[in-house]
Amino acid sequence: MEPVRCTVEIEEGRLAGGTGRYEKRLSDLHGIYADEAAFAALLASGDPVVYAVEDLKPTLGAGDMIFGITRMAPGRVGEEYFVTRGHIHAVANRPEIYYGESGAGLMLLESPDGEIRIVEIGPKTVCYVPPYWIHRSVNVGAEDLVMTFAYPADSGQDYDIIARAGGMRQRIVADGATGWRAVDNAAYRPRDAAEVERVFATAA
Repeated sequence: MEPVRCTVEIEEGRLAGGTGRYEKRLSDLHGIYADEAAFAALLASGDPVVYAVEDLKPTLGAGDMIFGITRMAPGRVGEEYFVTRGHIHAVANRPEIYYGESGAGLMLLESPDGEIRIVEIGPKTVCYVPPYWIHRSVNVGAEDLVMTFAYPADSGQDYDIIARAGGMRQRIVADGATGWRAVDNAAYRPRDAAEVERVFATAA
């Protein structure tokens, strides 16, 4: 593998020189938001791209790194802000770094046993996601949230850990003014000891 130079194009939310791209539209996020009627109404008016990711994956081997850029659109489903699907790393002791390029967002983090942490992300802000933490990005601003990220190449992603629990333990909603607040997720089901143990057993 040769050294590579990529350029972060902030306004476009692109990684020039990257090799991969995917996007998630609203229809891909069915079941994530609490207000199903608001979700259906918004989807009926179109199927917007909620977020797109461009990255470079040199290899998937241990010791290598994947990096890229995420661009999240502003918006809400009912009172709940647009979010990513969220995940824990399949090899759960792998960390991740996010760097805010533009916009206003949050990283919603949850430990396997349900502790919540919220990290605000703005321009020139670094968010460190430690090993073993589930994490989900949230755009709480009126403009695109653009972040660069990097994580070990052998990390993988486990999205189903969130679905099995009925979502993350808290949701991020508008506070009725110009800010946000975290509220409990009524559908949340705490993980039992066996599932928590399985998370820690994935460490390589």
